[in-house]
Amino acid sequence: MLNILRAIVQEVSAARDLPVALDIIVRRVKEAMQTAVCSVYLYDKETSRYTLMATEGLNKAAEGKVTLGRSEGLIGQVGLREEPINLHDAATHPKFSYIKETGEESFHAFLGVPIIHHRRLLGVVVVQGEDIRRFDEHEEAFLVTLTAQLAGLIAHAEATGALKKSADEHPQAARFNGVAGAPGVAIGQAVPFIPCAELDAIQDRQAQDIKVELELFDLALDAVRVELKETAAKLDDRIRPEEKALFDAYLRMLDDDALGKEIRDRIKQGHWVQGALRQVISEHVAQFEMMDDPYLRERAMDIKDLGRRILASLLQKDPPKIEYPPNTILVSEELSATMLGQVPQEQLAGLVSVNGSSNSHVAILARAMGIPTVMGAMELPYTHIGGREVIVDGNLGLVYTSAPPELLNNYREVVEEEKQFKVGLEALRDEPCITPDNYRLPLWVNTGLMTDTVRSLDRGAEGVGLYRTEVPFMIRECFPSEAEQQQIYRQQLEAFAPRPVTMRTLDIGGDKSLSYFPIREENPFLGWRGIRVTLDHPEIFLVQVRAMLKASAGLDNLRIMLPLITSPSEVEDALHLIHRAHYEVLAEGLQVTLPPVGVMIEVPAAVYQARELAKLVDFLSIGSNDLTQYLLAVDRNNPRVADLYHQFHPAVLTALQQVVQAGHAEGKPVGICGEMAGDPAAAILLMAMGFDVLSMNATNLLRVKWALRNITLDRAKEILEDVMKMDNAWVIHSTVELGLKKAGLGQIMSSRSKQLEGK
Repeated sequence: MLNILRAIVQEVSAARDLPVALDIIVRRVKEAMQTAVCSVYLYDKETSRYTLMATEGLNKAAEGKVTLGRSEGLIGQVGLREEPINLHDAATHPKFSYIKETGEESFHAFLGVPIIHHRRLLGVVVVQGEDIRRFDEHEEAFLVTLTAQLAGLIAHAEATGALKKSADEHPQAARFNGVAGAPGVAIGQAVPFIPCAELDAIQDRQAQDIKVELELFDLALDAVRVELKETAAKLDDRIRPEEKALFDAYLRMLDDDALGKEIRDRIKQGHWVQGALRQVISEHVAQFEMMDDPYLRERAMDIKDLGRRILASLLQKDPPKIEYPPNTILVSEELSATMLGQVPQEQLAGLVSVNGSSNSHVAILARAMGIPTVMGAMELPYTHIGGREVIVDGNLGLVYTSAPPELLNNYREVVEEEKQFKVGLEALRDEPCITPDNYRLPLWVNTGLMTDTVRSLDRGAEGVGLYRTEVPFMIRECFPSEAEQQQIYRQQLEAFAPRPVTMRTLDIGGDKSLSYFPIREENPFLGWRGIRVTLDHPEIFLVQVRAMLKASAGLDNLRIMLPLITSPSEVEDALHLIHRAHYEVLAEGLQVTLPPVGVMIEVPAAVYQARELAKLVDFLSIGSNDLTQYLLAVDRNNPRVADLYHQFHPAVLTALQQVVQAGHAEGKPVGICGEMAGDPAAAILLMAMGFDVLSMNATNLLRVKWALRNITLDRAKEILEDVMKMDNAWVIHSTVELGLKKAGLGQIMSSRSKQLEGK
């Protein structure tokens, strides 16, 4: 049966449209189950009716004409119950409804299975037999399994069909869920971008002349290097030098000691250049896609994009000529950073990528450029939306096509309000974050390399709550020396001096495997990573800490933070090494003060031991992104379960409050670094809980400052007290937003509110 299942799914996947897909389903299921009838009824939410869309065994003339109400007949019962109904004689069931147009009077056995995709009822698949009998458990299991696999394909085909309707038929409004890539809302015309070269189509072949193949490869590399540099130049006035480092990373991948060398080696082994290219790129893509760390997993897309560009150069294919209208919404299966430079600055309004997450290079650049972006819109039939008006909600990770006038007008108001609101925020840059009742709460930023440093200072950041030291390690071919690390850290410390800079010690492991320090595990996300790796390799840890200490000489604004702590013993071991490194630096004649040392609370074990940990260190800092994922067992970058990742989940709020109380009980400050700190609505609750520092992406700093400067601490505590009694994350979020509206802060979450109003 498994082979039959796969064959049917493959056939349906290849169908050109919904009617063909449904015809394949009814024909192949009837044949596989050796039954008299198979039919598919699709449900229309707007009309609350089922329509017989395809059948094999009933009257074909009834297709598209026979309809049933939401609770009518056995079809309605299958949908209402959202589970299979298996009857030996359908006519004897009290809900049986005879429809003469179908010619089903001669059939008795009935098995109906609902088609459900992401909790949405799409329709019902029915098989019928002439005999009076129940379908056996194997037949029922087969149909349930097949329907579950086909649900996504039917949803995709349904959406594609709605988009392909002519203007006279008024295309249906459709909403596609993704992941928020860059904040903001954009309304414009969709422009699909389809790569002109695909690596998967390349076959293996022996090289006729290795020297010629190598020359062809060098020419292709030179062409791609020129293309990348030209693209970076086009973006020169749109992004800071720090963001342009992303293109430098692309160029480094082409170097003789990176991908370029591996491809040359394959050619020298006798492979033709295109085959060698496909082999190396595919191997690296597969390696990165297996990583659990979202940031590193997204590097697969960068490598794939580079491979396509080299292949296009080898094939001497020019990129397709595209007309970019005003307010272009660039849409692709896999958007890459280099695509951005191909759209005139004044015409690019928004971005949508079918694949990818908020950690992709294109999302990082989009945030830097202020372009609303949605990533991971997996069900969007992007090749069919060219020329259509599209809404991109980068705040909520939603894409709308053919939106109804009411929703469109709501979003237009949001776009205008956003413009006006941003102008007002700039005036807050140098203002302190003080509530109307004089409560002072410092706002810090999260950085990596020099990417956000200048922008952070421009927005009035008072310090760095998280500096990710692993990034310099990831872009090298070997561990950076102590002197190299010292230089990198000094740049960060000097840029923010005298403001504090919190440097997290090296956070690598199975999910952040360095090319020169590979770690392979069955479950790397729960494996050898973070502090576990560096404690097992004190030679790495000591070099890094010494580099940090030396970099802080004369500045004294360094703070050291330990990642993925799960027990006090780990902290004790790390402190022993830190004190040893400090002694060694002093022995070299450098008078460096021992900096404050803290731990990241990002796993449940640390939450339950927060007070014991606080006794050992100078501060605690919650990594809200990882803690939420670990508590809820949800990958927030996976669009299939993104709805389950909710920072307002009662378990998350309870854990945060417990950590603050534990830290304060030992007289230690508690901060939080993560996206939660950058959400104005969440920041209200965090302030009420007593967090001493909020650290966030620089983009959100002024929004959070505006919100906190416009609500009293007492009012925030009242809202917190109310929501801590609730058991539903969505109700909690709505309650917080209602509280903000009553406090006159409706502007800060206008996008969400208007989106909900427009439903």
